Amino acid sequence: MKLRIAFIGATVLAAPLALPHAAKAQPVTGLYVGAAGGYSVEERLKAKDFVSAGQSVDGFTKLSLRDGYTGEASVGYGFGNGMRVELEGDYYNNRFNNAAVYFNGFPSVGAKAGGYEQKYGGFVNALYDFDIGLPWLFPYVGGGVGWQIVNYNNLAIGDLSVDKEKDALGFQGIAGLSFPIAPVVGLSGTLEYRFMELTGTRKINGEAGGVPVSFKLGHEYNNSLLIGLRYAFNVAPPPPPPAAPVPVAAPAPAPAKTYLVFFDWDKYSLTPRALDIIAQAASDSKTQSTTTIAVNGYTDTSGTPDYNQGLSVRRAKAVEAQLVTDGVPASEITAQGFGDTNLLVPTGPGVREPQNRRVQIVLQ
Repeated sequence: MKLRIAFIGATVLAAPLALPHAAKAQPVTGLYVGAAGGYSVEERLKAKDFVSAGQSVDGFTKLSLRDGYTGEASVGYGFGNGMRVELEGDYYNNRFNNAAVYFNGFPSVGAKAGGYEQKYGGFVNALYDFDIGLPWLFPYVGGGVGWQIVNYNNLAIGDLSVDKEKDALGFQGIAGLSFPIAPVVGLSGTLEYRFMELTGTRKINGEAGGVPVSFKLGHEYNNSLLIGLRYAFNVAPPPPPPAAPVPVAAPAPAPAKTYLVFFDWDKYSLTPRALDIIAQAASDSKTQSTTTIAVNGYTDTSGTPDYNQGLSVRRAKAVEAQLVTDGVPASEITAQGFGDTNLLVPTGPGVREPQNRRVQIVLQ
């Protein structure tokens, strides 16, 4: 039985250590509290060195116990690098089931056993949490040393009765899994296996039929499986999800830039002032994001519509030619005439209006 329990304990305790070496420590920092309860399995106890009425009795007895229950509460501190230390208080309760008496190594008598074994005390534990890359699962392992008070409460085997308390040094190994509970920051559920050993030999005094009886109990071994909750006070809430990127509006197209070149009456030749304006338009087209240059010619209303149409085209062509001379590629220029339409200054027919005798250069 000892070998079987030791094997189970070693396997469970070693399982989290088989995780990849790249696993990182769960950063638990500061104070935490926990509590758990569960199932207690006690190995058979061996009673030996019986003395009755001052006489030694040969043989020994094995006491079996029924599966019982256990609970623990703890307060601890995490160092932020995976390491934790905690102070634990615990309680175990298992009922005696039967007894087998051995003489010369062979069983000879069996009897029902009554009463309870109750253990309570405390452990100082050191534990280590693992981060295996899953936000919902954190394995941990640890061990502890402590002191347990063992109460053999109304232990009865035939006419032998015992009601005593003894204390003993204890050791335990711990392997567990914690599951963070997302709606409550810092709260985790735990599933935990523990293997506890009580060391030393305890001398028990009782009586059988009014005769004093004493015997010794050796090491005790217990396996337990617990489910619990743990709350860490300094766990930061998860960062909020990144805000959706604000769409960047496409830059508004640059407004068209317009230049006006004016002409003498019934002329399409360029004045010195007109040459300056055209040169400025050519220069600006090279420094701006210009894709097209519209050159639109107009006249006043003093001529016939057909004549004015032809004159507006000649004016537009004159400006186009000068833009090319000033370095603007001809492929970027669109030149056309609109006659006496789109008047800058509204007039009636036959009016010589200087503002209407123009070419409009539009950089787009």
